[in-house]
Amino acid sequence: MKPLFVTGIGTDVGKTVVSAVLVEKLKADYWKPIQSGDLDNSDTIKVRNLISNSQTVFHPEAYRLTQPFSPHKSAAIDGVEIDFDAIRLPATTNRLLVEGAGGLMVPLNAKHLIVDLIEKLDAEVILVVSNYLGSINHTLLSIEVLKGRNIDLKGIIISGETDTSSESYLSAYSGVKILGRIPILSDLDKISIREAGESLDFDWK
Repeated sequence: MKPLFVTGIGTDVGKTVVSAVLVEKLKADYWKPIQSGDLDNSDTIKVRNLISNSQTVFHPEAYRLTQPFSPHKSAAIDGVEIDFDAIRLPATTNRLLVEGAGGLMVPLNAKHLIVDLIEKLDAEVILVVSNYLGSINHTLLSIEVLKGRNIDLKGIIISGETDTSSESYLSAYSGVKILGRIPILSDLDKISIREAGESLDFDWK
């Protein structure tokens, strides 16, 4: 079973909330390979605090960097270099959800990007899209990058406010399925995460 990699069209588009929703819905394991900054309230901690099931295992990050920048910059500040070859999938017999950092073209080191990591892990992708001015461009560019690498894109999840015009265009132009929408959750807790998953048209195969 291939891992599922959650990436976005940019930073702060809702990847961690979407990851929590999918982890709960699928009862999948969770892994954030690289955490940049916010170590006391990392994405792993956030997702752990939002799920209810007892099956999920949280695997430790390969790199924990102290500064909230792109991984290559954070690593340089911390005096380390991210060894791409050393990043390996954690051992599990369960489904595994992997959360990326930023978008597809975020640099890990001088030679490798997030998309290279997706390719290395032989993962399928969920693309998280937030509607804002320019999001159509960012989404279509992301889809083209994935197609160019022959990476399997399972679909798009819309995070935040709905924009029917943008979403209709994305679906019609790209042919990529919109799996559902996760609105801004005013009460971000275990109940709202579980309920958000019920509206997603998602089948892991």
